[in-house]
Amino acid sequence: MRLTPVGKIVILVLAIGFASGVWRYWNRIAPVAKESQSVVPKKIDLPSSSNVSAISSNSGGGSVPTGDAAGCTGKPEVRLLGYAWNAQMGMLLAAGGPQATVGSLMCKHGVNFKFSRQDDNGKLQEALVAFATDLSRGNPNPARGAHFVTIMGDGGAAFLQGLNTTLRRIGPEYQAKIVDAIGYSRGEDKFMGPAEWRTDPSASRGGLCAGVVRDGDWNIAQKWLGDNGLRTNPDEKTWDPDALNWVNASDYIDAAQKYVAGYSETRPVVQNGKRTGQMKQVTVNSVVTWTPGDVTVAQKKGGLVSIASTREYSSQMPCVVIGIDKWMRQNRGTVVNMIQAIAEGSDQVKSSSAALRRAAEISDALYKEPKTGPEYWEKYFKGTQEQDATGQPVELGGSSVNNLADSLLAFGLVPGSANLVAATYTVFGDLDVQQFPHLVPTYPNANQIIDRSYLQAVAARLTHDKSMAPQIAKAKPPSMRGKPMRKVVSRKAVYIHFNPGKATFSPDAQRLLQKISRELLVASGTAVEIHGHTDNAGDPRKSVPLSEARAFAVKNWLEKQSPVNFAPGRIRVFAHGESQPLAPNTTAEGRAKNRRVEIVLGTTGA
Repeated sequence: MRLTPVGKIVILVLAIGFASGVWRYWNRIAPVAKESQSVVPKKIDLPSSSNVSAISSNSGGGSVPTGDAAGCTGKPEVRLLGYAWNAQMGMLLAAGGPQATVGSLMCKHGVNFKFSRQDDNGKLQEALVAFATDLSRGNPNPARGAHFVTIMGDGGAAFLQGLNTTLRRIGPEYQAKIVDAIGYSRGEDKFMGPAEWRTDPSASRGGLCAGVVRDGDWNIAQKWLGDNGLRTNPDEKTWDPDALNWVNASDYIDAAQKYVAGYSETRPVVQNGKRTGQMKQVTVNSVVTWTPGDVTVAQKKGGLVSIASTREYSSQMPCVVIGIDKWMRQNRGTVVNMIQAIAEGSDQVKSSSAALRRAAEISDALYKEPKTGPEYWEKYFKGTQEQDATGQPVELGGSSVNNLADSLLAFGLVPGSANLVAATYTVFGDLDVQQFPHLVPTYPNANQIIDRSYLQAVAARLTHDKSMAPQIAKAKPPSMRGKPMRKVVSRKAVYIHFNPGKATFSPDAQRLLQKISRELLVASGTAVEIHGHTDNAGDPRKSVPLSEARAFAVKNWLEKQSPVNFAPGRIRVFAHGESQPLAPNTTAEGRAKNRRVEIVLGTTGA
């Protein structure tokens, strides 16, 4: 659970010689928002859940650490900077304190690990640049900066685009790469709005939402809008009655407080990106935030519900570990040992209440957040439901940690699974480019910045243990077979080109299918309904079978691509033929709108 803003991609304070690069980077990342037409965010289909059954990551012999004395200071220090976030509990337990303690899993594996809290993305970038700069000057284990940082994976594209542009000035071997995903936000990050928005998403048109723009929680709202075919207004100075509009908050608490205070602005009215000459006073009526921002909303005013969160979009927000490629290659054994220690610590947190309590104690001591205490971190790690100021129930908190099986599944290293981290990275990188091309004109390909070899080395090491091999092989998301969809999260028509009168895809359909797959992978906590529709051309007796065959063609394609992530029971098919037209069938344009596949995402829980 991060307790300060994490979505800021800000300037790097670099060594002398990088000043011109800093200025160019700042002008890409933080200019005043441009007045532009509202858009429907790219439909974002998130990877399927990496919540797997707890397995033993060979954690035998690593008892829960209870002391604070540093335990392996004879080894070179390995520093990591990260947010105050419950997804890191397994890593903190593995360390046993701010620096690897006596009897800790980190010391067991020979890693003198040191954690420091840092919630500012700009400073995280600075730390990696300082480390790479010292490394390039011949220092094999730099004392400046940090060896690793953790960030929210859905912000990885923007973070790494600016960072690696700067690091390339040092040399191509100093690029920053993602090497692990140690946990997830699983509910605490959310988009909150009036209850009617949940049942009728179109009611959000003209709404005013407070949040940190381009932050991970803003991404949740953008995905929800895209999934429902709704518009967002990227201009923070105007108001579009046909889109969701934004107030840029300084942090997640400021966002919540703007709602509580009834914050209002008078803005120029725009339609289709052009000013109408009218002015409109608008008031914040929705929020994107995380715990305890949602607690502030609930306790001080209430009236908002969770519209969408990382509970449904459960693969959206991995806690990814990023390091400098050259140092990691030169110290491969240390990196592998650190990843194994984290996996073992996470497995203890998942399987032992005593380990979870100890991890909460370490979190409280490290994060030093006032008015909390260990019980606070434990409570909101698990997630809870409380009543808001109006008596309405609201869901708060929710994180998870990744043991070895979870991490293998997150990176597509379980046979038949997709690379969820890569899908999330790409989906939200495309979103940044679509909406803010002047800020994020491009970003590195996922294959260039994800290195799975260290995690593969851990898996190879542990699969020699006969007791581990079958457990790793069984890693999979929870089954949805036989569970009805109880709550609809989104509904959107997509237009996949089929060959005329057939259920076979046309050649240009592959790109759209890949996009749909990535977006559904991100929304891994959801069940998927595929509804087939046709126009009224041809024999009406054949329209229902044809729409069914086309819906099954999409289902079968997805399941063939990622049988683990689209396991039997997750995707359900419905055929409607010509019975539910979106437009009159009297024109070619109307018939084209009616030949569609509708994708509905929903939850199977209560």
